[in-house]
Amino acid sequence: MLYSLAQQEASSPAVTTSAPPTNVFESVIAIFSRPDTLAHPEGLIQALQSMSAVWAVIFLTTGLICLILGYKIYKTVTIVLALSIGAFLGYYLGKKINAEYVVAGCFAVLLAVGAFPLMNYAVSALGGLAGAFLGANAWTAIERLYYNGADYTPTGHYWVGAMAGLIIGAMLAFILFKMAVVIFTSVSGSTIAVLGAVALLMQVPLFEPAVTRSIMAHATVLPLLVFVPATIGFILQETQKDSGGKGGAKAGAKAAA
Repeated sequence: MLYSLAQQEASSPAVTTSAPPTNVFESVIAIFSRPDTLAHPEGLIQALQSMSAVWAVIFLTTGLICLILGYKIYKTVTIVLALSIGAFLGYYLGKKINAEYVVAGCFAVLLAVGAFPLMNYAVSALGGLAGAFLGANAWTAIERLYYNGADYTPTGHYWVGAMAGLIIGAMLAFILFKMAVVIFTSVSGSTIAVLGAVALLMQVPLFEPAVTRSIMAHATVLPLLVFVPATIGFILQETQKDSGGKGGAKAGAKAAA
């Protein structure tokens, strides 16, 4: 079902030709309308341009905190991410019945409250989503790099990388709990921070043409911009002593048992 929805969004020409998003919900939904969104910069430009400077700063700050201190405050990060996913998913579904904000609020509260007592399973779900996102974008970026300079026709096979990432990311939470937390906080933090930084730079008329030109230069630019900070964040968090995440490994082992 999720694959078919993603395929519909990916194949629909309205994704890139529709009117500019009018609020942060519309912008985020437009950005993540397809699993391999980073490898399709042509679909991100309009959404990032429509994001206000205030939200760009919020995204940048939140992403950096998640990227650097994710494991120390992983419970807070998990609940906030669950709340955000619930809000944006609820908004998307609520538009179909013209009650987007009501449904967004309900889904946000539901996922945030549910994530607290089911923390290990929430970490597993977020790890799976981060793995799927990473796998889908890596697959499409490598595919487009391989066909560089030739006529490229999207194959839609990004779901292979997404499925591999989903399984690996989800299973890690029950085997290597800390690594699972570090992976999803590094990937999500880097993605949010990079998108916020790009959106903020595009608010400055002096930088906007150069930033747009650089992002559109090749499909691997944005994935690379996300991959490098994510790797740095992964190294920094893996070398940190267990403090905020104390007991996380034991909790993961207990959940696996």
